This record gives sequence, structure tokens and C-alpha cells, in this order.
Amino acid sequence: MTERDPAVQAAIEGELRLLDPEVRRSADLLGSLLHPEFHEFGSSGRRWDRASTLSRLPAETDASARHVVTSEIRGVRLAPDLVHLTFDTQHGGRYAHRSSLWRRTADGWQMYFHQGTPFSAEEA
Repeated sequence: MTERDPAVQAAIEGELRLLDPEVRRSADLLGSLLHPEFHEFGSSGRRWDRASTLSRLPAETDASARHVVTSEIRGVRLAPDLVHLTFDTQHGGRYAHRSSLWRRTADGWQMYFHQGTPFSAEEA
């Protein structure tokens, strides 16, 4: 199933919300989009969990931050309640290939896992 799938579309919308600086500055908004068991392998090489993400992102996101530029966002439903997204981002001169898993819960679609892998502009 592809991007026309309502589950895939919901995951894409959630992903784009997570990239919005206004959402990133709010622990409440972030918390509504992150699964209780969320974990991430960041493009920095660091490993993050939900608690560290909820404390770090609001503190690190500047009020004047620009939106992250996304491209080539694609999704596929892996199971009735699981969607896998892949896409690229460019922000502040840094590029990353990204992959995330979204799970449907009683609270809606939430990001369960995320990974970012840096790449150079020449590869873009």
C-alpha cells in the first residue's frame, strides 16, 4: 500500500508536524506524536528515547528556526497498525536520509522509531 493509503497519509502528516519548529518547541505537542516506547538513532550518531527527546527538542529548538526541507517522502503500510516512511531532509546545510515507523494507538498515529543517516550535498 502506498501514499494514497489513509494510514500512510496519517503517518506523513504526523512526520511533517514533528518537523515543524512550533511543534518541536512544545513537549505536549511532541508527546502526542511520540509513542511511549519511542527510540531514535539520530543523524548525529546518538541514541535517543522518548524522555530525552521530550526534554531536548523543546530546549534546543530556536523560536526563529526554519522548517526542515523534506523531499522524496514515501510510505508503505507494513501491517494494519504499522507504517514505514522514508524521506530526505535538508536543514542548515546538513542532509540526511530518514526512516521512521509509525504505530496506530488508542491516541492516534505515533512515531515508534526513527533513524537519520547523514549524506553529503554531492550525493543529493
